[in-house]
Amino acid sequence: MGEGHRATSMDALGRLSPEAFAAAGKLPLRFVLDNLRSGLNVGSVFRTADAFRLEGIDLCGYTARPPHRDILKTALGATDHVPWRGHVDAVAAIRSLQKEGIKVFALEQASASTALDQWSPAAGVHWAVVLGNEVRGCSEDVLNAVDGVLEIPQFGVKHSLNVSVAAGMVCWQAFRSMGAPEGS
Repeated sequence: MGEGHRATSMDALGRLSPEAFAAAGKLPLRFVLDNLRSGLNVGSVFRTADAFRLEGIDLCGYTARPPHRDILKTALGATDHVPWRGHVDAVAAIRSLQKEGIKVFALEQASASTALDQWSPAAGVHWAVVLGNEVRGCSEDVLNAVDGVLEIPQFGVKHSLNVSVAAGMVCWQAFRSMGAPEGS
């Protein structure tokens, strides 16, 4: 380690117990995972949801659900305390969230989208972001059901990011706009 850097024990970092996590304020954001084929990606999103203390995750379609082996491999225990719900259909999940007063956006490359860096989610509003299939993205039905579409500006050849990387970017932008969860 360089000068001025000291190793810090995990206890000194202020880690929450699962019980304290459940009781703590949450960033008013959740993810809707629609037909993700990789349990490793699902586990990574759980871990990101833990890191930013999100309200929860909705697992739709054939997206794997805990305790799937691949989810547990990358979630590193986050499935034990990040709330999640399973849904047969993403559009039904979106409609249910909207009835709860949650604004639902999809993360996709689409016309009339809002660049992620221009998204300023207001504190006090609850948000959900749909992350679609790793190959096909969000379906047309999902795009027709959501309140808006977010897009991550990209400048390379592929014009795609791993879904778990994209989830982290969404969380970072939400944190930048809304601040840390209450009690942080």
